[in-house]
Amino acid sequence: MGLHRKLHSLLFGCGVLCMVVFACAVDVAAQSRPSKSPSSRSVVTGVQPAERADVARFRQRVERALSASGPDKGFWGVQVTDAATGEVLYARNAGYYFTPASDAKLFTTALALATLGPEYRVRTTISTTGTLDANGLLSGDLVLTGRGDANLSNRKFPYERKVEHDGPPEKALAALADAVVARGVKEIEGGVIADDSLFQLERFPSGWTIDDMLWSYGAAVSAVAVNDNTFMLALRPAEREGDAATFTVEPASDFYTIDNSVHTSAHGSEEKLAVAREPGSRTIRVSGTMPAGAQTRRLTIAIEEPAEYAATLLARLLEARGIKIHGVARARHAGDPVLSGANGSAEPVLAERLSEPLAEEIRHVNKNSLNLHAELLLLLAAHQKSGATTREEALKFAADFYKAAGIADGDVVLSDGSGLSRRDLVTPRAIVQILNYAAAQPWGEIYRSSLPIAGEDGTLSERMKNTPAEGHIFAKTGTVEHVVALSGYATTSQGAHLIFSILGNNNSLHAQAADAVLDAIAVAMVEELGPPQLRKRKK
Repeated sequence: MGLHRKLHSLLFGCGVLCMVVFACAVDVAAQSRPSKSPSSRSVVTGVQPAERADVARFRQRVERALSASGPDKGFWGVQVTDAATGEVLYARNAGYYFTPASDAKLFTTALALATLGPEYRVRTTISTTGTLDANGLLSGDLVLTGRGDANLSNRKFPYERKVEHDGPPEKALAALADAVVARGVKEIEGGVIADDSLFQLERFPSGWTIDDMLWSYGAAVSAVAVNDNTFMLALRPAEREGDAATFTVEPASDFYTIDNSVHTSAHGSEEKLAVAREPGSRTIRVSGTMPAGAQTRRLTIAIEEPAEYAATLLARLLEARGIKIHGVARARHAGDPVLSGANGSAEPVLAERLSEPLAEEIRHVNKNSLNLHAELLLLLAAHQKSGATTREEALKFAADFYKAAGIADGDVVLSDGSGLSRRDLVTPRAIVQILNYAAAQPWGEIYRSSLPIAGEDGTLSERMKNTPAEGHIFAKTGTVEHVVALSGYATTSQGAHLIFSILGNNNSLHAQAADAVLDAIAVAMVEELGPPQLRKRKK
């Protein structure tokens, strides 16, 4: 971080420390919903204060952006608050419900930091139900016990500008296998078990769709999470038209059967691919055509049974290292009738791995909008503080936290921790309040710096470039079908520190056009709005 960025962060921190933490419940802008009848309106007496000139200019730009053809068909909610004073500068439908998409992660990551602390780490172990003799014979099962580490992968830390990987995707699991070999294990009489019993077996939150389950963003949730519970399917066209395309799987595994009917089409023709998997099936069907000479197409496929997959992969890694295994690879879930040695038990440990500190994980979650990671943070926070093992219990724990953080009753209705659920509902003022709350905490700068920076990194790396907003917007993005969101912190050209939320629902805009609407409002904030001390000077 350069001198300019450090000074920028210091100034922002000074601003938010003096803010008033409260839930803003008043919309100061005309609502897009129909007005009440004259008889239902309260009588306003006295002279209303004149609107600030900078706010008036901002209002005009927002209304112009949202009344344009396309955005005018959608439903939009906006709240912009002065971070130093808590004053609501602009609000539009700020008290109405919206589907937040990934802006729900703002609640989950704040909950995790407040509950677990920035230095919290997750411990993953390989243990045994038996004993290891002097000849390297393990009499029982080998057990991989997952406790919610979402980074059993090759992801590099710390995060710098973009996601980076080092080594094969099974790198973390391979390191654990190496440690087992180093302990002298040469033969396993039992099998290889992946234990995800820390949480109840609830792979998919309510409100996720069947379409989500095939792709990386909809990977199943499990206390065992190897390579984000995904694998890579790489398709390559043949050299000659009409020949079958070839494929590889990484990590190498026979857990899934790939039914490949993709053929090579004429050079320069359009690529047409289809991928399908029935729920519960271990057969993935790929069909269609790839033009000759086309580049390899890499598809990241979600794993529906993470613990079973992890056990199979670990067994393969151990066998590749010369260990003979007599039993089978299988999973151990909460509630299994044959559960022996529950998650976290005193089984002798042969190998272990500590995760990166939570602060580093939070940066990856928010910068890159990682759904599986957010779901695990929700479950971990609730489990560590209240012993929760189900998603329902975790959501109840989270709801109590949000109330304690000053969010108005009923303003947050979440069915998951990531925002992928179409049942999630929040108000813009609730998002502003969680951002407000977080900014005042000892970990507030960790939280703020975890958000994508306009024109620089994360999901905002290519947005608002070469505008006054570049480098001055720290905000979480959100996108699902017909939903867009952008919420976070802003520092304006005149030095004002703002907290804002912009949510759009029920729109049919293409992704780029929808983003352009959000970006236009964000740029207008940075260009127009000034700090409180400039109010009397602005005309």
